[in-house]
Amino acid sequence: MKRSGIVCGIIALVSGAFAAQAQTIAVYPPAAQLGNAEACQRLVVQQTRADGVTIDVTAQAQIVFKQEGIASWTDLQLRPVADGETEAVITLGDQQLTVPVKVSNAAVVNPMSFRNDMIPVIMRSGCNTGGCHGSASGKNGFRLSLFGFDPGYDYTSLTRDIRSRRINIALPEESLMLLKPIGAVDHEGGTVLQKKSHLYETVRRWIAEGAKDDPADVKSLASIEILPREAVLEGENATQQFVVTAAYSDGSTRDVTDLSVLSTSDEQSLKVDAQGLTTSAQSGEVYIMARFGTFAVVSKVIVVPANATNQYPDPAPHNFVDEFVFAKLKKLRVPPAELCSDPVFIRRLYIDILSKLPTVEETRAFLADPDPEKRSKLIAQLLERPEFSELWAMKWAEVLRVTADDNIGFDRKGMLRYNDWLRHSITSNTPMDQLVRELLTAEGGNFTNPATNFFVVDSDPLVMAENVAQVFMGVQIKCAQCHNHPFERWTMDDYYSFAAFFAQVGRKPSSDPRENIIFNRGSGEVTNIRDGQVMQPKFLGGPRPELNGRDRRAAVAEWLTSPDNPWFSKNIANRVWQHFFGAGIIDPPDDVRVTNPPSNPQLLDELGKRLVSYNYDLRKLVSDICNSYAYQMSTQPRDETVRDTRNFAYAQVRRLSAEQMLDAICQVTDSQVKFANLPLGARATQVADGKSGVYFLEVFGRPPRDTVCTCERRAEPTLAQSLHLINGNTLDTAIKSGEGRLNTLLAAETPTPQVIEELYLAAMSRPPTPEEAQHLEAYVASQPDRRLALEDTFWSILNSKEFVFNH
Repeated sequence: MKRSGIVCGIIALVSGAFAAQAQTIAVYPPAAQLGNAEACQRLVVQQTRADGVTIDVTAQAQIVFKQEGIASWTDLQLRPVADGETEAVITLGDQQLTVPVKVSNAAVVNPMSFRNDMIPVIMRSGCNTGGCHGSASGKNGFRLSLFGFDPGYDYTSLTRDIRSRRINIALPEESLMLLKPIGAVDHEGGTVLQKKSHLYETVRRWIAEGAKDDPADVKSLASIEILPREAVLEGENATQQFVVTAAYSDGSTRDVTDLSVLSTSDEQSLKVDAQGLTTSAQSGEVYIMARFGTFAVVSKVIVVPANATNQYPDPAPHNFVDEFVFAKLKKLRVPPAELCSDPVFIRRLYIDILSKLPTVEETRAFLADPDPEKRSKLIAQLLERPEFSELWAMKWAEVLRVTADDNIGFDRKGMLRYNDWLRHSITSNTPMDQLVRELLTAEGGNFTNPATNFFVVDSDPLVMAENVAQVFMGVQIKCAQCHNHPFERWTMDDYYSFAAFFAQVGRKPSSDPRENIIFNRGSGEVTNIRDGQVMQPKFLGGPRPELNGRDRRAAVAEWLTSPDNPWFSKNIANRVWQHFFGAGIIDPPDDVRVTNPPSNPQLLDELGKRLVSYNYDLRKLVSDICNSYAYQMSTQPRDETVRDTRNFAYAQVRRLSAEQMLDAICQVTDSQVKFANLPLGARATQVADGKSGVYFLEVFGRPPRDTVCTCERRAEPTLAQSLHLINGNTLDTAIKSGEGRLNTLLAAETPTPQVIEELYLAAMSRPPTPEEAQHLEAYVASQPDRRLALEDTFWSILNSKEFVFNH
């Protein structure tokens, strides 16, 4: 099996005996600007060993300047001396790097800026969070905009409310906005500033300088960056300094590490202090997040055990999926699990591809087949079966909200046509990009052109925009409707500009009062609720298109499904991955944001590229995934001391979905359930309406399809589910079904050992172990009523964890 050059490079970097041999160094940031007398810039020198472990060697490095007298190196920071340009020369052992340093206005002390100095202090102190003065109603009569998204409002609140009592220009130290944060007077939020600290002095100076607002042309924050982007720390108490740099609209940069809000995703593995110094604890993968202004960025830190063995299992990758998964696991020093057994594989594969169990005959044939390629052949066979299309039609129906609702004019006929269209599109292997374009540009009656139901389900252009972003990009923009997104790049302008693409969708009645006709009105706009401004259509994170009278939906559909779109193909691939592994590479798959990064970005990128190269053929991508070693791993970790649920070191145990559970019960017992508008014997996966009216499906978490969120489907086990399986009538009725499996076996006078074997093969895709067989045969023989004893045996099998879970 050939490996790509990039992947081989990654594997070469992290493989071997984990010996500290050749070492390289890097410095962050790679260039520095010092723009006034008070400016400073941290530098971080990071050494990388041959085994991938990184070490912060800033304190050990020697730093001198090619041209003296322009900048100085004091307390691990660059500081200005005089205007000019020079290079900082960083030397560690026999390795040397240079960093360009530019100094300007070295003798100038800039006045405090409300937006660039004060707002960061307010945010750093936690005053404008949703739990404090940034809440919708504020706190104790004092309200700020959430995370400072509206500086003009904040300036008025601080300087004009309650007759300017919060500031005292004559005696700045006596200002309420200083006395309360330091705890000098009663403050419900406690002490959030230390007197004489840098943050305190910033506020005091701003007040002393007259508490002025910024001029109209004040520079604005353009972006932020946290460096280094990745670190691998070995053992406990290893440290790594991080530096956060802000870039502004005038081209200047600034070290804002001590003004940023810093946090980690797991404090059990990594802690970070207010100055950006991280300290490792237990092993794991962690993200350090920095928030400054309206931006949030993350860096990844891997903490590996100091006493990890040099022996690493090296299973042969089946395809490109494994190359990326193995490379990541080697970096983490987490061994991949062994391959699962044939009985586990066939059951898992049938459930995941067809949403049903294999028959007893199919299981016997597969287990008896000596062909070493039988797994790959079975994958290819199952992908051609109609149940695959039914499963993915159901999954897309969930996020497209296929459910009859008279309140919005979406009646049962339209719902059924919509569901049939989805199923036909997937059965005919319609590429996903084409399917989405058909949805977003659909016109006509929702009976004659079922794709128009996308605009019947939701008629509000704001909701349409939110749904398109979440379903097809995995991006949630709803927060930006009322304020700039607190953890992402999206602003209110972005939100309303994207919604403008759907402002001209028209809707009118047909001659059939149940039918809706969707058309392009050619008029209609969206206004930003903050200032009433009419927003022109603009792609999320992209430019404004030249429409020239074109249907706006066609423009956004074309942009969305373009191979260059950074979200679409990866979002589809990630949703497919999540189905087969129980967790997405970005998880949940419809919450893509900087602060929820992918666990394996290289793998996600490759999956997205492959999907595009396959012309969005889902079957080809599913084949890649199912043929991988990663998918076929056992649920038992190779190393029981290592628990890793993010990097696919072993398969996750997943509870059967509501539909899978009910279909499995019916299949194993040879019983049938009658669903509304479907013939007797139809499967739960084929039920079109989200509101099925079937209690079993509801209690086991079938989503009502009220929203497009994947969170509607509940996968966690509950007490109600256990009680229903134990005491409900579903199992009892199915087991005692007149023409069911057990009655058929008993009518044929099948011996007890063969009955037990068939029940096991039907429910668990394996024969019973000798111990299980001996125990159950003895139990049945000891009971006066053989039928009742076998019913109890059947009931216990269907209540076992092995049946209820996909493993």
